[in-house]
Amino acid sequence: MHLGTARVALYDYLLARKTGGQFILRIEDTDLKRTVPGAEQEIMDGLRWLGLQYDEGPDIGGPYGPYRQTERRDIYQSH
Repeated sequence: MHLGTARVALYDYLLARKTGGQFILRIEDTDLKRTVPGAEQEIMDGLRWLGLQYDEGPDIGGPYGPYRQTERRDIYQSH
């Protein structure tokens, strides 16, 4: 996991916990040419290793899915 990804995730996690919010993992996969195989799993594993358990995400689901940006195109285009 990239250090910048870990830093932003930590800030988001702490803010969600402090304010009673949800820490939701969304995957930015809109640039498919640059998508690295295995990167999504690496992010999820890295967050867990850091102790940053997200409340919703692509592997655990939840009411605010889908969690990959490419799977949300219809939602975005409807607005």
